[in-house]
Formats: sequence, structure tokens, C-alpha cells
Amino acid sequence: MPKEETVNLALRRGLFYPAADVYANAPGGFWDFGPEGSKIRRNIIQLWRSELVEKEGFVEIHGAQILPEDVFKASGHLENFNDPIVQCRKCNSLNRADKLIADKIDDIVPESLATPELDKMIEEHKIECPKCKARDFNEVKKFNMMMRVDIGATGDQPCYLRPETCQSIFLDFKRLYQLHRGDLPLGISQAGASFRNEISPRNTLLRAREFGQMETEIFFNPDKIDEVPQWGEVKDYKINLMLLGKKAKGISCEEVAKKKIVSGKLVAYYIARVQQLYEKYNIPVEKMRFRELDKDEKAFYAKETWDFEVETDLGWIELMACNYRTDYDLAGHSKISKKDLMVNEGGKKFTPHVFELSAGIARTFYVALDLAFRKEKRGGEERIFLDFPARVSPYLVAVFPLVKKDGLFEKARELFEELNESSFSVFFDEKGSIGKRYARVDEIGVPYAVTFDYDSMNDKTVTLRDRNSMNQKRVKVKELSEILWKLSTQKLSFKDIK
Repeated sequence: MPKEETVNLALRRGLFYPAADVYANAPGGFWDFGPEGSKIRRNIIQLWRSELVEKEGFVEIHGAQILPEDVFKASGHLENFNDPIVQCRKCNSLNRADKLIADKIDDIVPESLATPELDKMIEEHKIECPKCKARDFNEVKKFNMMMRVDIGATGDQPCYLRPETCQSIFLDFKRLYQLHRGDLPLGISQAGASFRNEISPRNTLLRAREFGQMETEIFFNPDKIDEVPQWGEVKDYKINLMLLGKKAKGISCEEVAKKKIVSGKLVAYYIARVQQLYEKYNIPVEKMRFRELDKDEKAFYAKETWDFEVETDLGWIELMACNYRTDYDLAGHSKISKKDLMVNEGGKKFTPHVFELSAGIARTFYVALDLAFRKEKRGGEERIFLDFPARVSPYLVAVFPLVKKDGLFEKARELFEELNESSFSVFFDEKGSIGKRYARVDEIGVPYAVTFDYDSMNDKTVTLRDRNSMNQKRVKVKELSEILWKLSTQKLSFKDIK
């Protein structure tokens, strides 16, 4: 189960909660995000967009969530997108066979294993039904996770909710390639919802039926996989790789490329960029790894896969799949659609290859929340706060009047509006004691709080408080915007404020 305190905080503060939970029959695996949760979620996407889309010169699209059946025939999902399920004969409950076995033996069980092999493992490891504890199962079967949608009044246009955001990217590739004057490599990104009919949604945001993805498909000439203009920026940077059968260790990009640990420099470069992005989410490097998948674990379309995982109280959680998809997707869509998706570069016609970076939004949210959770005792009192970086926190700063009378409320409100005009994300609260207001914003991860008090009326200064240290400093109102900007961009630390 997820860390109870983390989930309790999320529910108590309305960061996320089950969808439609006023109805007893609401299906599991669907989640709503409350006001602050929605802000955190948007900030997670925006940080990805800033660091891994815009800085890399990628383009971003917004594709349709419902696509025709032929798309998924071409992509292989109708044939291959299956989960192994097993039913208990005693209570009739359904579970994923690979997860039941993995929970018992504390190891990864490839979902692509043949059903007879999974049956054998269930018998050998004496797997019990998690609901009734019986050890009596039907044979393992494959269940397709696609969600069908019938379009039109007659329902004669079979379509599906997309199980991943990338298919729109593949379908749009030729159009965007031509719009961008035929330059490769071309990165196309998208953030949006995907849908999978999970048998047993669990662990809150970690395994849901509707989930968000931040995805980039990088189209490139396979003959130029080692031509990376920005290589000098990462060649000495160490990425935590977990090779098959080995422990994770930091290896420089230069060594990774020279030893052919990955298919080429392009793969190493973007893996490094992923690790650098998650450092900005405040994930310690020692808690990250890129785990190499063997042939039984890789998706049906992948030549090479590195799962980006982060260590939490639940163990290692996959946040992003880094897949070398070769020309599988464009070739498949070209065959079914009868459209030529090849390109011509230097007089040579070929189908571009694809390297994919596919991250879970909600999974990143949960892991960032889990690793930001802090509980400490100060002066005999227990305190909980979230150690979010400023770029992830729902607000940069909270503004409080010490009390609501004597003009303090009005002056604090003026300051709140000034900071909003300066494009800061600001929270205003005048209810309850100042201590309780500090506690409320600490619990949602707001880095700084400003209190307008009686002294502020006379000397034009306010109290600026740091969330983590709880230290306070008096700063001039006219200098507050500049100080907050420097704090938010890490050009100034709180202890160095004069």
C-alpha cells in the first residue's frame, strides 16, 4: 500500500481523491485532483515542458483521445496489448497474474510471459487469492486493455480511447516534418490523458484506468544516431544505469556510448536529460535508476528499453519508459493507411526511427509527493510539510494579514494583488491564527509566507518566512518582488537575504 501518511495528507488537503466517490458504485482507477493538486499537476507538466520540450527545440501537439480501430490494428495494440489475468474459483475475483506472483516472490515478473509459464509459477510459489486466501485458480488468460467507443448514431464506427498518447504523434509526423522544412531529428511532444482497462487498479495514482502522460517521440535518421550536436553538454555527466543482472551505478555518457551500452549517443543524451529533469523535481540522484529490460519484459514494439525508476517507500516505481521503437510505428501505419510516411534525406529515402520518452504525470506527482513528505518535532509539537521545489509547489508565496482589523487586511490584500500583477503564484489567507495559517501552507508545500503586521504599517517592511527552516526575516515591501524572483530562480538562498 502507498505510504499511509502521504495519502492521508493528499486526501485531507484535497490534493487528489477518488472520482465520483459520492456514489457507492463508482469504478476504481479514476481520480480527481483538487485546487492545489491541480496546480501541482500543472507545474509538473510545465517543468517537463520547459526542460525537456522547449529547451530541446521540440514541438508540442494536442491530439485526439479517440482514434479509429485501424490505428490500433497498425500499432499492434488490438493483438498485443494484453494483461495476464487469473480468476479465483472460490470467490471469482480477478487479478493480474504477474502482479500476484511478483508480490509473493518480491521480484519482477514479465507480463509478457506465456500463460502456461505463469500457471506454473502460481502453482510452484503457492500463490493465494488476496481476497479469500484460497489457492484455487482458473488458468491464466490474456485480457486486452483497450477501451472501445462506438461512434455515430448507428454505432458502426468502432473506435478506441487511446491507451497511450504517442499514436497521434506518429499519425501527425509527416505533416509536422513538412511544416518544419524536413529537418531530422524532430522531437514531437504531447501531454494528455490515456486510458487502459486495468483489471485491478491499486496504489492510488500508480495504477489507474485514466492517467496522464508526458510523452516525446524523437524521429531520427538511424544512420546518424551518433550525431548529437549537444553531446559536449552531457558527455561527462553520469547516468545511473542498471544493466541486466547488475546493480545500478553511475556511468558517464561518454563511456556509455563508447562501450555500446546503448544503441547510440542519441539514446544516452536523452536519458541524461531525463535524469537532469527529475533532479529539478527534487528527486535525489541516488534514488534514480534506468533499468535495462530483457527481451521478455520489453514492449512488443521496442528494440531497446530503459525503464526510469525512482525508489520510494513502496520500492522502485517506474516513472518513464525510454524505448527505442525503430521504424515499427511509422512502417505499421504506412502499411495499413496506404500512405507513404518515408522521408528523403540527402537523396536517400527511408522510414525514420523513433526514440521515445514516455512519462506518467500522476506517477511523477505521487513520487514527488512521497519524497517531499516531511514530519518533524519542534518545541514538542509535531509538524508536517512538503519539501517541494518552488517550480512544483502550488504557490510560491502566501500572504497573510496578522489580523483582519486596523487596516492590516486591506494592506495585505494590496500586497497580494501587487505580487499577482508581477506574475507570482500567490495564496491569500486571513482565517485562523497565524500559526495555523503557516501550518496549512506548509502542508501543501508553499516555500514562503509573508505576514503584514502592525510594524509594516509604519516601516514598510514585512515578515518573510521560509517553509523548511521556519526562519523569518524582515524585508522591505519595495524589495519583496525582486527577492522572491531570486529565491524562485535559485539566484539567492533564504539565509543570504540581507
